[in-house]
Amino acid sequence: MSLSEQDRELVDAELGREPTPAEAALFENLWSEHCAYRSSRPLLSAFESEGEQVVVGPGDDAAVVEAADGTYITMGIESHNHPSFVDPYDGAATGVGGIVRDTLSMGAYPIALADSLYFGDFDREHSRYLLEGVVEGISDYGNSIGVPTVAGSTAFHDDYEGNPLVNVACVGLLDEDRLVTADAKEPGNKLVLVGNATGRDGLGGASFASEDLSEDAETEDRPAVQVGDPYTEKLLVEANEALLDRDLVEAARDLGAAGLGGASSEMVAKGGLGAEIRLEAVHQREPNMNALEILLAESQERMCYEVRPENVDAVEQVAEKYDLGCSVIGEVTEGNYVCTFDSEANASEKPTEERSDSGGRETVVDVDAEFLGDGAPMNDLPAEEPTQPERDLPDADLRDAFEAVVGHPNTASKRWVYRQYDHEVQVRTATGPGDDAAVLALREARKSAEKGSAAASSGDSRETGLAVSSGADPNWTSAAPYEGARAVALENATNLAAKGATPLAAVDCLNGGNPEKPDVYGGFRGIVDGLADMCAALGAPVVGGNVSLYNDSPSGPIPPTPTLAMTGTKDGYDAPPAHLSADAGGATLLVVGADGGNRLGGSQLLAQTGGSDRFPELPENPREVVATLADVADSEATAAVHDVSHGGLAVALAEMVTDEAGAAVELDSLDALFAETPGRAVVATTDPEAVREAFDGVAPVAELGEADDSGALDLTVDGESLSYDADDIAALRDVLARELD
Repeated sequence: MSLSEQDRELVDAELGREPTPAEAALFENLWSEHCAYRSSRPLLSAFESEGEQVVVGPGDDAAVVEAADGTYITMGIESHNHPSFVDPYDGAATGVGGIVRDTLSMGAYPIALADSLYFGDFDREHSRYLLEGVVEGISDYGNSIGVPTVAGSTAFHDDYEGNPLVNVACVGLLDEDRLVTADAKEPGNKLVLVGNATGRDGLGGASFASEDLSEDAETEDRPAVQVGDPYTEKLLVEANEALLDRDLVEAARDLGAAGLGGASSEMVAKGGLGAEIRLEAVHQREPNMNALEILLAESQERMCYEVRPENVDAVEQVAEKYDLGCSVIGEVTEGNYVCTFDSEANASEKPTEERSDSGGRETVVDVDAEFLGDGAPMNDLPAEEPTQPERDLPDADLRDAFEAVVGHPNTASKRWVYRQYDHEVQVRTATGPGDDAAVLALREARKSAEKGSAAASSGDSRETGLAVSSGADPNWTSAAPYEGARAVALENATNLAAKGATPLAAVDCLNGGNPEKPDVYGGFRGIVDGLADMCAALGAPVVGGNVSLYNDSPSGPIPPTPTLAMTGTKDGYDAPPAHLSADAGGATLLVVGADGGNRLGGSQLLAQTGGSDRFPELPENPREVVATLADVADSEATAAVHDVSHGGLAVALAEMVTDEAGAAVELDSLDALFAETPGRAVVATTDPEAVREAFDGVAPVAELGEADDSGALDLTVDGESLSYDADDIAALRDVLARELD
C-alpha cells in the first residue's frame, strides 16, 4: 500500500512540505482502514456506549466497566484475520498476546480469554490445516501466560475458505485505584519502552490488514506477521502488576498496529500533547535497523509507559527484576510529535543519549500528533440493501435431517478445540467451555463488599459471578445481515441468562469484506445496525470493539460477521447445568420464548438441504425475556437450562441428554425441531407452573415432554418417532475429534 493521491495532498498541505519516508509510512499505517476505521467510523455512532456501569468507553486499549462496588473489569476484543491465514500458529498466538497487553495497559490483570474462530468448509484440507494451527497457537500462548480460555465459538462456512477469521476477547480485573488510561498526562514525563527487543517482524502489519488477501499472501506477506514469545509476555504481565503496585505508571499503551509509532503518537495525541523520541535509544534485536523499521516494527511483548522523571530508575529496576528490556526513548512535550534518529549512534554497541550528539542526528518525523491520529478523512461509500428470500422449503427426511444437523461441524461438539485450552488456571472458573456461557468467580468483588457495603455490615455479603459469552453465526448474517446481527446479540444474552446472569456490557468485532463493493458494504452496515439495535434493547452498552474490513480474497468476500463478546453478572458462582443429570428424572421439559414463526431462514438445516425462508421474527421485549430467564435459571426447582439457537431444538435436546438422564419429547413439525429463533431456552423443572407464571405476559411457554432415566432422546415429530441413546448422540457429535485426532 501507499498513500492515495488525495491523502498525500492532505498531508502535504498540513505539513507545508512533502513528508519524509518515515512520515509517509506512518501516515500510511495510521490512516489505514485497520487503524483509522475510515469506512466504518461513520456507522459506529449507532452504538449506545454509556451507562451507570461504564467507566471507560470506546477509544482506549480496552473498556472498563464496574462489575461490583469498587471492582472493575476490562473488556477488549481484536481480530488477527490476515496474519492467521498467512501463518495460522503465529497469527493466532500474537492475537492473544495483543489483546492481553490491551488489558495490561488499563491497569488490569487478565483473567479470561474467549476466542471466536471462522474457517472454510470443514471438509477442505486447507480449512483443517488452518483450524489446527490457529487452535495450537491460541492454546500454546494462552496456556503459557496463565490466562484461561473459557468461552468462544467455532464456525465453518465455505466463504471463509480464502480468509479465515480469528477474533479474540479478553477480560481483565482491577480495583478502582489501579485504573490507567492511554492519555499522556504532563510535559516533561519520560516515555519508557519495556519488554522484548525490537526486530523487523510485523513491518507494515496495519496496512497489510487493510487490503484484500492475494493468491500469494501466504508467502509474500509473511514478513508482516509478528512472532510471539509467551514467556516474555508472562514476565510482562507480572512486571506490569509490580509497576502498578508501586504507582509508577502515569499512562500506558501496548505496542500493536504500527508499532512504536502507533502507540507513542496515539498516547500523546489523546492527551493533546506531543513527544520527542530518539529512535536509536530503542533496544533492538537485530543490527543496523533503520529509523522506519524501529518506528513501525510490530514486534510483540512491548509496552510504552509514561513515567515521571523521578520514577524512571524504579521502572528500570522492575524491568531488570523480570529480565525485560527497558529503554528511556524520549519524553512528553507540548509541541509536535517528533522522532529523531542518529544512525552513527545506532551502529554503536549500546546507543545512549551521550552518543546521540555525534552529528549524525536526523529528524525523521515532525508532525502534529492529533492530525496523525485523527486526520484521516472518512469514506462515503455506496451501499446496497440486501433482501430476504421467500419461503421455499425442500422435502427432508426426519432421520436424515436430524443426523445431518446434529452431526454437522457447526453444531457438533467443540470439545476437540477447547480441551486444548487450560480453562482452570487462576482457579476462578466455575463453569467452563462447552456450556452456554462461562462463569467466573469474582472473589475480589466479595472482598470489596465486605470492606464497605451496607450489605456487608448487615452480614449479607454476597459472592459475585461473572458470565462470559462470545460468538456469531455466519449462516444468520449471510441470510439477513440486520436481523442476523440482532439474533447474534440476543443469543449471547440468552447464553448468559441460561447461567442466571443478566447482561453487563459488550464489545464487538465487526468483520466484513471489501467495503468498496456496494453489496458488501450494505451487508456490513446491516450487521452494525442490527447489533446496535438489539444491544440497546437489551440494555447492554457496547463499550468497545474492533473493525476488520477487506476480508476478501480471490475466492470472494467473507460473510458479514459481527462477533460479540458479552459479560453479565449474577449473585454467586453456581449455575444450572446445560445437560440433564441423574436427579433430573421426572422433571418437566419446557421451551420458553417465542418461536419466531418457526421460520428456517439462516438455519443449519437449510444450509445443508437447500431451499430458502425468511429469517425468524425476534421478540419485541428481549430485555424482559432475558431477565425472566435468568431468574428462572436460578430457581431451586430448575434442574437444567440450555439455550436454543444453532441447530434449533434438535441440537439443544441432543446436547442435554446424558448417560444418566434422557428425555421424551413430542413436536408437531419439522420446522419446530430445526428453527433457530434465539431468545429461547429449554428448561427442565420440577415446578412448571412457577415457570409459566414467571413468563406470563413476557413470552410463551410450551411443554415439550419429560426428563427420564433412559439415557436416550426419544423424539416424536408429526407422528414419526426417532430414538438415540447418549452414546449414539455423542458419536454423532464428535466429528471434529474423529476427523482430526
